[in-house]
Amino acid sequence: MIFELDPPATPVYLGRHVYIFIQPPELQFMRRCRSSLLIWLKSIFLISAAILVSSSSWLGAADAQTNSAAWLSRPLSLADAMNLALQQNANILRGKSDIEAAYGVVVQTRAVGLPRLRTTGNFTANDPSLRETFPSPFPVHQPDQTWAANIQVIQSIYQGGRINSAYRTAKLTQEQALAQYQAVIADTLLDVQVAYYDVLLTGELIAVQEASVTLLNKELSDTRNRFEAGTVPRFNVLRAEVELANAQPRLIRAKNASRIARNNVAILLGSDVPRDIWENIPLQLSDKLEARPMDVQLPSALGEALQRRPELVVLRKAEGLRREQITNAKSGYKPSVDVFAGYGARNSSFSDDLSRQVHGWSTGIQFSWDIFDGFLTKGRVEQAEALFTRSRIDVSDTARRIEQEVRTAYSTFIEAREVLESQKKVQEQAEEALRLAIARNEAGAGTQLDVLSAQTALTEARSTQVQALHDYEVARARLERAIGQNITTRK
Repeated sequence: MIFELDPPATPVYLGRHVYIFIQPPELQFMRRCRSSLLIWLKSIFLISAAILVSSSSWLGAADAQTNSAAWLSRPLSLADAMNLALQQNANILRGKSDIEAAYGVVVQTRAVGLPRLRTTGNFTANDPSLRETFPSPFPVHQPDQTWAANIQVIQSIYQGGRINSAYRTAKLTQEQALAQYQAVIADTLLDVQVAYYDVLLTGELIAVQEASVTLLNKELSDTRNRFEAGTVPRFNVLRAEVELANAQPRLIRAKNASRIARNNVAILLGSDVPRDIWENIPLQLSDKLEARPMDVQLPSALGEALQRRPELVVLRKAEGLRREQITNAKSGYKPSVDVFAGYGARNSSFSDDLSRQVHGWSTGIQFSWDIFDGFLTKGRVEQAEALFTRSRIDVSDTARRIEQEVRTAYSTFIEAREVLESQKKVQEQAEEALRLAIARNEAGAGTQLDVLSAQTALTEARSTQVQALHDYEVARARLERAIGQNITTRK
């Protein structure tokens, strides 16, 4: 998955990569200020580009279309399922909301270093009894009504290191939010892949069990014909009936597993299933279970995981944020300096005429320094340093856990690959064994037990091979997720 970020438009799955076209907060603000025509043209361009590179008709679908029964009426490939999940899955939608909220925090954090434009105004009317006259040869009294208006620009030029720290904190927060969003997408797409493979598996198992029931029905029919001809005893008929009855529950369980797997896919896709569909969701999956090769060595897998896993990136950014909190806390020991410039106007203090005003410019510098704050800063620094130490421990512990996860996923993948390799010729051999058992039984050189045993072995071989294909694909997907493979960030 390749992420091109800053916050999220709807991600798009193309091939084996996820693209997310995003703009940083400043560009978002500028884009919102553009005319509706430009926004409309941009939307048309993005949708057209997605259609051209995708070859999938799902990418340009509106929410109302993708969340309706339309997705049930057409073949659904794994790529289609990925794109539907990226558009509709609840976890991904929540992740988008979380990253947008985080980008709001980024804007707030950067504000400390930006100038502030402040305007103030007031109007006051006093009771005449409050009027005070200044004794002088020419008595002057205060006006009954006063007004004032002022506009001022204030810029912080030094806050004990907080300004530079704010920019670093904003960048770290942005990158951390991105990594968290990547983790949500990676987890969701893994769940979609596993659920998709589960539906394929249950469909194959249904076919295997139906084939087994068909063989056992044929065997029962042949045995009854032989019994009626007097060539076999009643015991053979009873045994064939028992074998057929034993095969029925396996077929029923396979169909139930298929219903559950299809429901899981619908939930992960964030799709509403029509209420009139209550027996089995008619999914038409176009992909097949196949053993796609994957060449990976454990040492390189461990290295990639430690470099790419978004969960580890999140904790590393959290460590950086804790370090910046120490800087912010220590800024309490230092002074802060602001400069300001403004323009103000007010009515004259020596006239009742409100239209008579005085106005002009004002500039200055503000300086403040808490020489002693009751150990408030000291306590904040100690807290920040303790949290920073804890964040470093979290990074180390998570790195070890990720290594363990990669080792486990790698071992499981090797097991699945070896099991799949061992099953390549088994089905052909089981089919040949059944053919020979039937031929021997018809020639009188074999027994019914040989035929039934061969049929059971063939069913088991088919089930094992399908299960091995499923386990290989799932193990491969989990290993890719454990490694963090193809998850990169482009700036």
